[in-house]
This record gives sequence, C-alpha cells and structure tokens, in this order.
Amino acid sequence: MNIPRLNKYDLIFPDPRKANADGIVAWGGDLNPSRVLRAYQHGIFPWYSKDDPIIWWSPDPRLIMELDDFKLSKSLRKSMKKFTYKFDTAFTQVIEACKEVPRDDQQGTWINKEIIETYTILHGMGIAHCVESYYEDKLVGGLYGVVVGSVFCGESMFSKKTDASKAAYAVLINHLKHWNYSFVDCQVPTQHLKSLGAKEIQRDEFLKKLENARFEDKEHSWKVEKNLTI
Repeated sequence: MNIPRLNKYDLIFPDPRKANADGIVAWGGDLNPSRVLRAYQHGIFPWYSKDDPIIWWSPDPRLIMELDDFKLSKSLRKSMKKFTYKFDTAFTQVIEACKEVPRDDQQGTWINKEIIETYTILHGMGIAHCVESYYEDKLVGGLYGVVVGSVFCGESMFSKKTDASKAAYAVLINHLKHWNYSFVDCQVPTQHLKSLGAKEIQRDEFLKKLENARFEDKEHSWKVEKNLTI
C-alpha cells in the first residue's frame, strides 16, 4: 500500500486503523508541537532514525500498562528505598540521558535535536512530563512521556544505577493511580515492560480506550507526594 505523505500545513492524520502491516500511518510533515499533540490524541506517535523522514506509527498490537497490573516485586520495593524522586525538575537532563542510553535492540537513537526541542516545548506547555530518580543527590534514572487526557504515553527511560528507572516507573504508576488516570501507553511490546505487567492489546481496542480517556481533564501538581505509600 502507498503510505500517505504529510505536508507542513495540514495537521490532519490518516485513520490509524489504515496503517500498513508494520504500523506506519504516514510519513513527512514536521514536529510542530500542535501536530505531535494531535498525533498522540489519535493514537499515533513519531519514531524515526537519523537522516530518515519523520515516520508516524500506530502499531498493532499495542502495549499498555493497566495501573493495577503493575508488578512491584519485593526486590524492587526494597531497592526503591535507595532513591529519592522528583517530577518535572530536570526534563532536559532526562531526555538527554535517554538519548545516550545504548539499547540492545537498536542502533543509534531516535531522540534527535528536533525531538528534544519539540518535547521540551510540550513540557513547557504542561503536556510532557518526567520522573527522576536520585541517588546521593545525583540524577541516576528516570523517564518521560506525554499526557493525553487520563493517559500517560511513555516515551523513553534511562538508568545509570540498578533499578533507578524501574523505581521511577513504580513511583509514576503509584501517582497515576492516586490521580485516577486510566492507563499507560507503552507503545511497542518489549520484554522489559511485559515483565513489569504490561500487556498487548489489539489496536482497535487501544483506540477505543484512548477515545474514552483523551478528553478527561486531570488537575494536579505533578509533584511527588510524600504521603503516598509504595
């Protein structure tokens, strides 16, 4: 099938249900924050390699984390006590650290200058957020993503110390439950996230869940609440 090409002036995306077998919805366009936000609202996200055009994805199946399905092992619970946590105080450092993390299943990184600039703008708009893990006052792990209604769309995570990113993820899940979020969009299946309780669902089911949740307004401070128990 021919994959639609986007131009810089039209923010309308094709129906994600018409993506090709690999989950590609369209290519081209730009990373205008309004376009990127609209993509997430329709179950689409940008992911592409250096020197390639922007590619817009909506994979089938989709990986999500139902908040009650998160598996907090005894070892992780114990490990979490080593760290302190913050939200949204070091967004640029977190996304830069995610960029530098070597990954077994890919060469290079999709987190380029354009991505960093766009998501930093979304962070300034209160749409992109990060969770940070600290050890002895040093940033050692974290993650970032985009909020659409009551859904947190996870983008990437990093860890410079054992369990630092898992711990940040556990803190995020606990707060999302407290704030009555619906679920976490984990995008593409990975064994790491499956081991924490994430599951694959069909794209149609994902899009229905997103449709039900994307207009729910969540008003909260995006600060670590000391009274929450892990």
